[in-house]
Amino acid sequence: MKENIIPAIKLTLCCALFFSGIYTLSIYGIAQFAPNNGNGEIVTVNGKNQHVNVAQKFTSDRYFWSRPSAVDYNAAGSGGSNKGPNNPDYLAEVQTRIDSFLLKNPTVKRSEVPAELVTASGSGLDPDLSIAGAKVQANRVAAARQLSEAKVLELIKQQTKAPLLGFLGTQKINVLELNIALDQLK
Repeated sequence: MKENIIPAIKLTLCCALFFSGIYTLSIYGIAQFAPNNGNGEIVTVNGKNQHVNVAQKFTSDRYFWSRPSAVDYNAAGSGGSNKGPNNPDYLAEVQTRIDSFLLKNPTVKRSEVPAELVTASGSGLDPDLSIAGAKVQANRVAAARQLSEAKVLELIKQQTKAPLLGFLGTQKINVLELNIALDQLK
């Protein structure tokens, strides 16, 4: 028995040291190379604090919409719906989202609706959209704000962020930052 307990205690101590110290510090060090040093970014809009790195709910035609959220944009309980692509409830929910999107964006064809605008992300809190996800909404936003579509497309171009370090990931647009910039247009 002694020959099993001593190695088990040693392994437990080594794992505790590694995972609570060395591993944690290495992840923290890597995060220092990420945007904003791996910390969340908060902006104040109309006296209300908003987290740039967490999706916000936008439903007005005057704004770009974020990805749907399985947790109703509640950062305290992030998570996906855990419904598979063959689940009838999930398929009905996606179909409802497609129909709603097409109703509000009549110039868009069904085949042009990006999947990201009708399916929730794994965390339910993805704050970013692809370029296609923003551009497909440009006509609706421009019409609602009485702006030219070209001006809205130029704003999308200005708000586009390059991949991390130039090659990790894809180009993306933060929906909150895009909508804030949209409100600042004259």
